Amino acid sequence: MSEVKKVVLAYSGGLDTSIIIPWLKEHYNNCEVIAVCGNVGQKGELEGLEERAKASGASKLYIEDLTDEFVEDYVIPTMQAGADYEGYLLGTSFARPILAKRVVEIARAEGADAVCHGSTGKGNDQVRFELAIMHFAPDLKIITPWREWDIQSRDEEIDYAEAHHIPLKISRETNYSKDKNLWHLSHEGLDLEDPGNEPQYDKAGFLELGVSPKTAPDKSEFVELEFEKGAPVALNGEKLKPAAIIAKLNEIGGRNGIGLYDVVENRLVGMKSRG
Repeated sequence: MSEVKKVVLAYSGGLDTSIIIPWLKEHYNNCEVIAVCGNVGQKGELEGLEERAKASGASKLYIEDLTDEFVEDYVIPTMQAGADYEGYLLGTSFARPILAKRVVEIARAEGADAVCHGSTGKGNDQVRFELAIMHFAPDLKIITPWREWDIQSRDEEIDYAEAHHIPLKISRETNYSKDKNLWHLSHEGLDLEDPGNEPQYDKAGFLELGVSPKTAPDKSEFVELEFEKGAPVALNGEKLKPAAIIAKLNEIGGRNGIGLYDVVENRLVGMKSRG
């Protein structure tokens, strides 16, 4: 492992990637870790990110604004195709290739020996990241901590973070595995692991983007969307870029309790997942 001197990490600032930084330094001969966060519209999650990355041991953090490219090259074509997977609207799926591409570009610019991602060994993201990375840079080593380390759960991740004094923005009670971008916010873990449990929409910190239908206003709100060639170009008579339209629709839908999906999907590795 001593041949790895510099690693570029796809970094979100969440639990997984926060503890991966010190883990990489421990297990890869105190290598330099450069963190890369792709801004795909997750807003508040970017606040204080550089401080947390460096506190975890990263030498630097890139925050790359990919929002317009994400929407125009990934979200809109998917929407035009009417694509979904078993009821899942692919919010995580199409955010991975664009991030993998930028991670590889920065790895090349920095002269890195390897790239790293924080996807678990039982999900689909590991495949999305690694196939994209292998396409853009087949020569780069890919480090996958979840397939190497002994950590078995998110509770154990918190134990590791506490032992290494890694700053976190979550507690054990709010320790959902989340993925957020302009198109969606997904939740997995905790009580959602049991398909017999109803989602706790009123739980503090659960619905960041809106309210549950039972607490939404009991009145109609009308929205007028204008499309050209299957892509949105105006909202309520105002011409806007697609990313701005989606952001405004998130506000409108959020306050009216629209856009909540409870999905069980089949993963590539054969497991079922709820989110």
